[in-house]
Amino acid sequence: MKKPDISQSKSPSQLITERIAELGGWRGETLARVCKLIKEADPGITEELKWRKPTNPWGVPVWSDSGIVCTGESYKTHVKLTFAKGTAIKDPEGIFNSSLDGNARRAIDLHEGDKINESAFKQIIRAAVKLNSKGKK
Repeated sequence: MKKPDISQSKSPSQLITERIAELGGWRGETLARVCKLIKEADPGITEELKWRKPTNPWGVPVWSDSGIVCTGESYKTHVKLTFAKGTAIKDPEGIFNSSLDGNARRAIDLHEGDKINESAFKQIIRAAVKLNSKGKK
């Protein structure tokens, strides 16, 4: 893994795009797809990279709107989207499939070849934003 150029002249969105390109393959395609869906669900969402450290110089992609909506991490076997307040979000389509025993967070693990229910995913994003907005009033 090459060390990222995290110069101040690049926006977090640019850095996330570079990270996706570096990942390549199905993980890069998956992260690019969910990134697009997140922006479609909430065009005003803020993209950030947080929690940079020597073992993870890119950091973790984070999408926020009045608080963290979700994070996107890539592992060898899956891409994990963790929702900070996932337990408080209704999931009628059952797309949460990971971290189901948590007190606050729930996640969606996407493996190679998995298809995401785009409509349900966007509803989850909007619900997370709405939940964050309630806390800010």
